[in-house]
Amino acid sequence: MGFFESEIVQSEAKTLFDDYQSLTRLGGNYGKFDREGKVLFIEQMEAMMERYRVFMKRFELSDDFMAKLTVEQMNTQLSQFGITPQQMFDQMHKTLERMKQDIDKQS
Repeated sequence: MGFFESEIVQSEAKTLFDDYQSLTRLGGNYGKFDREGKVLFIEQMEAMMERYRVFMKRFELSDDFMAKLTVEQMNTQLSQFGITPQQMFDQMHKTLERMKQDIDKQS
C-alpha cells in the first residue's frame, strides 16, 4: 500500500489541514483576544506545528516514492523563498516566542 493510500495518513492530513485552516481564520481576530485567549491560541499553534513537524518527518522516513516526491516538492517550493523546512519551523517558533513576549509585556 502506498503512503497516501493509508487511511491513517489521509485522516491525519485532513485533520491537520482542517485544524490549520481553523487556526488561521481564528488568528485573524488575534488582536481582539484577551490575555488568556492569546495564550490559548499560541499553545494551539505550537501543538499544531509540532503535529505538522511529525507528519512531515513521516514523509521523509517513508520509502514510498510519492512521499519522497512530496518532500522534494516542498523543499523546492520553500527554496524559492530562500528557506529550508527547518528554517520555516524555526521562524514559526520565533514568531510564537515573540507573541508570548508581547503578551508578557502587556501584563
